[in-house]
Amino acid sequence: MGQLDGKTALVTGATSGIGLASARRLVREGATVFITGRRKDVLEGVAAQIGAIGVQADVSDLEALDEVVRVVREHGRGLDVLFANAGGGEFAALPDITWEHYATTFNTNVGGTIFTVQKALPLLNEGASVIITSSNIDVKGSPSFSVYAATKAALRSFTRSWAAELVGRRIRVNAIAPGPIGTPGLRGLAADEAGADALLDGLASGVPMARLGAPEEIADTVLFLAGAGSSFVTGSEIYVDGGASQI
Repeated sequence: MGQLDGKTALVTGATSGIGLASARRLVREGATVFITGRRKDVLEGVAAQIGAIGVQADVSDLEALDEVVRVVREHGRGLDVLFANAGGGEFAALPDITWEHYATTFNTNVGGTIFTVQKALPLLNEGASVIITSSNIDVKGSPSFSVYAATKAALRSFTRSWAAELVGRRIRVNAIAPGPIGTPGLRGLAADEAGADALLDGLASGVPMARLGAPEEIADTVLFLAGAGSSFVTGSEIYVDGGASQI
């Protein structure tokens, strides 16, 4: 028997990286898992591969989120786990920040998370677990990544406030703060493959454990927060970063 037999979960941004690894792990633990992604062809392939139900959606599009909620509601069992994972960012030094860069990053990371959780609220069963992807950068300074860092600090704050708001329904709200994780999204921050290799090597050198994390290591933490083992944990942020923000 899996740890999540009979449970229903929604994972946003689940076609690669942390979202994919987490959705796969939840499926293996017995949950019925809904996943979202922006590219229909990729989403359908991933859903078929891992045994999930795909719903095409960009989390910054409120109508798309309404469709996600409609599909989950038709399943008729509500949600026991909501992993609000979708997000992204790109480098921009202070002189180069544009309104578009700011608005796109905040609309996706902050707005997308707010309205994913808000629209899912009626579906959340008593005792459900809401998990938010933050980042260890929310307590660090990083050149040329300030807008992204600010969005993650905002998500940390929302985690505390929502945990307080929802405790009466026994809904737990927690955040995961990954450090540098070996994902396509991380490589995509660089302009080319050589730059990506240099970026990842540089990031790994700043981790006390001297390596990048794997998406599956974040998935392990997602499973912990999704299951009964974290029943007395809410309002918290768990750093999964090889000690980068702590040592």
